[in-house]
Amino acid sequence: MFTGIIEAVGKVVAVTPVNGDIRLRIDSGNLDLADVQLGDSIATNGVCLTVVELTGKGYWADVSRETLANTTIPDWKIGLPVNLEKALTPRTRLGGHIVSGHVDGVGEVLQRHADARSERFRLRAPATLAKYIAHKGSITIDGTSLTVNAVDGDVFELNIVPHTLQHTIMGHYTTGSRVNLEVDVLARYLERLLLGDRAAEGQAGNGNQGLTLEFLAQHGFHR
Repeated sequence: MFTGIIEAVGKVVAVTPVNGDIRLRIDSGNLDLADVQLGDSIATNGVCLTVVELTGKGYWADVSRETLANTTIPDWKIGLPVNLEKALTPRTRLGGHIVSGHVDGVGEVLQRHADARSERFRLRAPATLAKYIAHKGSITIDGTSLTVNAVDGDVFELNIVPHTLQHTIMGHYTTGSRVNLEVDVLARYLERLLLGDRAAEGQAGNGNQGLTLEFLAQHGFHR
């Protein structure tokens, strides 16, 4: 688990195809790896990756086909800057929100513009994730815990303060940038719980055909 508070910005230094998937080497930048051991998790642009080898200045991680299919990793090139956060411990301050490092889908930056010293971003989420994004709710963008300022369908807005721009990769975003999205884990579990016994009916609980207005109306949650 993670908090969404970025600890350092690293960069991709190797992308190696291995039997149908890939292995990544990440330069960890200023991230302190003194307490990291093989098998530990590091959120890399919001993707929970397992350290399979430590290099002294970074780490290697394997990336499965499942992860490749649901994240921006297929776009990654050597030299790409990436947000880094080590897994939280019982002593870690939960300064952001609960983040699993399990990316739900890929979003797109539609627009950015200055707003005093902050920057305003408009992004589009996959249609299947729109229902989980709420005004003033939490969302994770490339591993960064952020607050949603406005929502209109599958488009949402963020206000990014100077500190976040300076200490994450968000300063590099331009129109068309693709980003890893993780919705609030509580929203995902709430949907599953509201399905009740229907969750055991195969397709009903797979995230694509979960709660509907008809289902909510039948159970007294919508009129």
